[in-house]
Amino acid sequence: MKLDEKVLRKLEYHKIIKMLEEKCSSIMGKELASTLQPSFNLEEIVSWQSETTQAKEVMRLFPNFSLGGIRDIRSSIDKANIGGIVEPSDFLMIYDTLVASRSTKNFFKTNGQKYQLLVAYTKDVVSLPQLEQEIKRNITTEGEVSDNASPELSHLRKKLRSLQGRAREKLENMVRSQSIQKYLQDFIITIRNDRYVIPIKQEYRSQVPGIIHDQSASGATLFVEPMSVVEINSETQQVEAMEKAEVTRILREMSQLVATYSQELKDILATLAQLDFIFGKGKLSSALDCGEPIMNQRGYIRIIQGRHPLLKGTVVPTTIWLGQDFETLVITGPNTGGKTVALKTVGLFVLMAQAGLHVPAQVGTEISLFEGIFADIGDEQSIEQSLSTFSSHMTNIVSILQKANARSLVLMDELGAGTDPTEGAALAMAILEYFVSLGTKVIATTHYSELKSFAYNNERVENASVEFDVETLRPTYRLLVGVPGKSNAFEISRRLGLKQELVERARSLLSKEEVRVADLIENLETNQLLSERDRQEAKKLKLDAREQLSIVEGMENEVNRKKDAIIKKAQQEALEIVTKVRRESEAILKEVRGIKKKAGAESQEELQEIKEILVKKETHLLQEVFQETDEGLDPDKLEIGDMVLIKRINQKAQVLKMPNESGEVFVQAGVMKVLLKLKDISKINEEKKEKKKDVSGIGRIVSTKARDIKNELDLRGLSVDEAIFETEKYLDDVFLAGLPNAYIIHGKGTGALRNAIKDLVNKHRFVTSSRIGGYNEGGNGVTVVEMRYER
Repeated sequence: MKLDEKVLRKLEYHKIIKMLEEKCSSIMGKELASTLQPSFNLEEIVSWQSETTQAKEVMRLFPNFSLGGIRDIRSSIDKANIGGIVEPSDFLMIYDTLVASRSTKNFFKTNGQKYQLLVAYTKDVVSLPQLEQEIKRNITTEGEVSDNASPELSHLRKKLRSLQGRAREKLENMVRSQSIQKYLQDFIITIRNDRYVIPIKQEYRSQVPGIIHDQSASGATLFVEPMSVVEINSETQQVEAMEKAEVTRILREMSQLVATYSQELKDILATLAQLDFIFGKGKLSSALDCGEPIMNQRGYIRIIQGRHPLLKGTVVPTTIWLGQDFETLVITGPNTGGKTVALKTVGLFVLMAQAGLHVPAQVGTEISLFEGIFADIGDEQSIEQSLSTFSSHMTNIVSILQKANARSLVLMDELGAGTDPTEGAALAMAILEYFVSLGTKVIATTHYSELKSFAYNNERVENASVEFDVETLRPTYRLLVGVPGKSNAFEISRRLGLKQELVERARSLLSKEEVRVADLIENLETNQLLSERDRQEAKKLKLDAREQLSIVEGMENEVNRKKDAIIKKAQQEALEIVTKVRRESEAILKEVRGIKKKAGAESQEELQEIKEILVKKETHLLQEVFQETDEGLDPDKLEIGDMVLIKRINQKAQVLKMPNESGEVFVQAGVMKVLLKLKDISKINEEKKEKKKDVSGIGRIVSTKARDIKNELDLRGLSVDEAIFETEKYLDDVFLAGLPNAYIIHGKGTGALRNAIKDLVNKHRFVTSSRIGGYNEGGNGVTVVEMRYER
């Protein structure tokens, strides 16, 4: 199915195609654009639209992406196929195309997850590395065969440069010679018939033996090849012939390679041309500020704030709909008010959408697929055919009536014009009635008042008008659907200076029916304007609300930013506390090592004192980080089974027993059961979400240890003092994590470290028992400890 070329021309579709051609980079892409026709397959149209959308997104997100380098190499492929020799410059064009193909395929391979429709074009494109490398090696960027194309060519060109250098050197010596200079017309060396010559004055011809190859137009200068360079020039020509033959051989071999890959090259070219065409559609969409319309097959059109793509400057957008509540729209209003532009906008939008192009309208615009698009726009009167304006219109309409059906869109400008108004209006109503009976979607413009009443009395026909400002006597170009237009003839005449009594006399000559219709139209227009004003007011309020919401969200973000800053400051303070205690702990550890070196029974007592100091420091640190602001949890508010939060390690636990008289409560956290003071816990409401865990400071350190602790500790390589310190810390962490047993690896060695560890674990308050590891546990090199938990 193909649309009438006259319809495409009337709706100026060819101008859109011309704009699309300009957006394509390659000749092949432009050719595809020039042949673009609207489709009648919905699935195909939707696919085309989606391809254009994906191309736009690629250009937006990857501004450096380009399809540049696509060349028209079809003639070179054809020449190679018939045994011809491809020129070096044409090989460069083939190389550029291969590079463009490879880079495009690589781009979509890396970034193509979101652009499956575009990736589909490149999936079957093959790479031709052999041909690409051959061209790169044999052809220079200037379009010449490279010296490195073959060893023979390199040898011949070196020899040729040597011979040419010798010939020039001999001639330069002659030109510089005092005895020869008086015979020369100019002190230069030039070339005639591919041989080096010097210009000799006519009268001194016999003084310089040689071969004359040319003379000047006046005959005063002879271009002579001196005998001293004849032999060199002859040898040079021989080498040049050999060099030319070698170049021809290389180009022939490369041309045969092109012929071998001719089908692959054609496929590559077709793919790149298609992609160039799609990206051309994307560029056109961006240039015209277009969007992808929603497509349907219900005959429903809704254009939201549509702008005719060919109008320049500030364009008043049009909102128009058709096909849901009514099938026919009758537009009335003054000349130059925009009726025809609205008509063409709808027709051009439908053509563009069915051709897979985006339309310049807002999001939500919906376009239907039509099997036939017909237009009667403009005056086609012909002197040769004796056709008047009315006859030309009617001839066109007769043809439309014969072809239109329920899946057609018909656009008619100045329906019924060019004949007696009464008869013209009657014909127009009869034509519209026929289209309504068919279910054809129709938009018609007219000046006939009878058609306004016709539309008002027919539920499948709707009035519309273009607004006119009687104050400025200028059209506003706004389309008002649902409001019939009025001529404003009386008001315009009065403002232009017609006497008031003449205006009133003219009014009195109107029939009562005409006056009633005029009043009805005025009331409808007033109501429409009020509704439009209310809509604009609601829109303004909506925008204001959005602005206020944006301000509130900004304030919320600022509050969150300040909150984050406060938390960060608190984390820094906690970090400073941890750093301070770590330094003190290191100092104490150093003191421990010093005491260990002492001999005597007092060492154990001193160690115990230091350990107590460490415990006090840890308690003080935790109190600083978790400063309590309350006296503790009310024991009456606790019940067995309640969930509580152990503040110092930020872990949940369950109450096992009611608080005792000392204000202590027995809880279980994981497999660990402990007795805690009421002030060290807080109650958790089960219906609320768990409080956000502390992400910094001591709480994080303790909870991380409890989560990540392993059931073995490797002490090999440490001194006894270091091993004891690490073991004590490890046993505390094991207890917090609730592990039932742990393996302390100390190695066999002399036994000193094993004995020290054994003494330590046997006295540790969290250890129930210890033993040497079994056969599969490491034997004497491992001590296995079992932890003590109250059950």
